[in-house]
Amino acid sequence: MSGQAPHPDRRPAHCLVTGATGYIGGRLVPELLEAGHRVRCLARSPEKLRDHPWAGRAEVVRGDVTDAGSLAAALRGVDVAYYLVHALRTGRGFEETDREAARLFAQQAGAAGVRRIVYLGGLTPAEVPGQDLSPHLRSRAEVGEIFLRSEVPATVLRAAVIIGSGSASFEMLRYLTERLPVMVTPSWVSTRIQPIAVRDVLRYLVGSAQMPGDVNRAFDIGGPDIMTYEEMMRRYATVARLPRRLILRVPMLTPRLSSHWIGLVTPVPPALARPLAESLRHEVVCREHDIARYVPDPPGAPIGFDQALVLALQRVREAQVMTRWSSASVPGAPSDPLPTDPDWAGGSLYTDRRALTVDASPKALWQVIEGIGGENGWYSLPLAWAVRGRLDRLVGGVGLRRGRRDAARLRVGDSLDFWRVEEIEPGRLLRLRAEMRLPGLAWLEMYAEEDEDGSRSRYRQRALFHPRGLLGHLYWWSVSPFHAVVFGGMARNIAKTAALRADAAGGPGAGRSG
Repeated sequence: MSGQAPHPDRRPAHCLVTGATGYIGGRLVPELLEAGHRVRCLARSPEKLRDHPWAGRAEVVRGDVTDAGSLAAALRGVDVAYYLVHALRTGRGFEETDREAARLFAQQAGAAGVRRIVYLGGLTPAEVPGQDLSPHLRSRAEVGEIFLRSEVPATVLRAAVIIGSGSASFEMLRYLTERLPVMVTPSWVSTRIQPIAVRDVLRYLVGSAQMPGDVNRAFDIGGPDIMTYEEMMRRYATVARLPRRLILRVPMLTPRLSSHWIGLVTPVPPALARPLAESLRHEVVCREHDIARYVPDPPGAPIGFDQALVLALQRVREAQVMTRWSSASVPGAPSDPLPTDPDWAGGSLYTDRRALTVDASPKALWQVIEGIGGENGWYSLPLAWAVRGRLDRLVGGVGLRRGRRDAARLRVGDSLDFWRVEEIEPGRLLRLRAEMRLPGLAWLEMYAEEDEDGSRSRYRQRALFHPRGLLGHLYWWSVSPFHAVVFGGMARNIAKTAALRADAAGGPGAGRSG
């Protein structure tokens, strides 16, 4: 290649973004819009994007990358298609799922006349044969090759560890370092890594939309620092102003054992921690920086590791985390919306209802409802909730420690400990769908309503469970004796907290409950 890059195409593009409900996709959409591009998002559940700040500026269509019909419709009229989905956590057979989805996407993109596919994959070591790579890295490399061999020119960006507020890699690093002053670590902490700031990843993704038409290749992308994971933890401790960490290596800790260790200490569940740990077994360092010929680095870029940590921690402390690793749905978790007909399909629907009059305004009550979970807890028997979360982790579930994206505000699609926000009507209704392991489907609804006399508010709470088979029925009847304590206590404490806050503020409805 000559030293001069071909002239890029500066025209605004019509872009399709898959994976917009995920960590990178949810951040890429506003960046593309800011750059002047038109954006269409393909999502299995479009309602999850409804409350994003950019929702009114982007088109959202329902579909799936494994469905040819919805793909064809979504790709119609598109110039650049971003492929930001993968089947990492869908269990056995995920490599075949990834492979077939990528082939279908490439075929439909070619049929629609798309001029470029942009894919974010993983950085792989050149000297390691494909069969020796982790299934996670091997699958991502294969997807990239599928796109490069297709009839549509492709840009394949290969990144190692992405550092940004809310990323799985950052959360893993953060919690391991903050919670363990003395760490017993696996041998992969001595492997060399080249991390990259999420801001640089987004910059390269946006710039790829205007690459010359004859570019069809992969690019290694990374920050300016190369270090071991042990160095990353030590530098995190320095940036976060923590005491020096003592790190002891234990070679017999396999990636499988490491994933359980990570799951025990961090909010990242073992099902996600394992592929992250496996990808760190081999050195992942960039072999070139050719991307700069097409997407030039501005002054101060790429961002250094320490500065990436500073920016991420600042976002966390200011509660300005746009997306999190848990933004995407958990494969295997129930995704059915709450049925409007309680007797739908002739099935059973168990309910637990609670209602209380609250000596506070609906607004004050709503603030308590919307702030539930995370650091604020669930307003009844913290130990019982913690045990339930730990049991869920033991059987491969997400557990209770995913927390919240924002300490005060929720939006549809947010993960909330082992729940996900299915519906929110600001000031009135919060509906959560359970993502813990259960023999059935479960929801929790909380309402803030004006009382009949207009001086107080009424809190309504409804827990619903649709059992799956005999085990589901047995589960409900085994836990129902505790509902008076768990759900009853939750309702009483939410009402009490709202009344106390209103009383302290001296606002409408101030005073004690009658």
